[in-house]
Amino acid sequence: MIISARTEYACLAVLALAARYSSGQPVRIREIAEPHGIPSRFLVQILLQLKGAGLVESTRGAAGGYKLAKKPEQITLGQVMGVFDGLSGQIKSSTAVATAATRVLLDSWQKVAALEQEKLGEITFAQLAQKLRGQGDGMYYI
Repeated sequence: MIISARTEYACLAVLALAARYSSGQPVRIREIAEPHGIPSRFLVQILLQLKGAGLVESTRGAAGGYKLAKKPEQITLGQVMGVFDGLSGQIKSSTAVATAATRVLLDSWQKVAALEQEKLGEITFAQLAQKLRGQGDGMYYI
């Protein structure tokens, strides 16, 4: 599986919003961008796409920012990834001639893609936020 930077940043943004969902307060772009080293202008474009997909909403003004448009339990990793990578599950052969070998390979790749989509559809951002809370910052001091 190859994940584009845009998709990874989108998932990081939604995870940040999911982690702060219970506060009910919008999260500012810089609060998402800075910890992850995401360029703010790039993140704005990503959040606008997520907004267009109905996954986030924005609030203007001094206390503005972004928050999830749905509960984290209702947003899956597959949904967010699909906004950017179009997870259609359609795998096509590149060969000009269909042979028994190409059909066997294509069938196997399609089964793997279907399993991948199924798993991505099962993982919610509520689950990811819960795992994140259990991770801490990963820093150990002596």
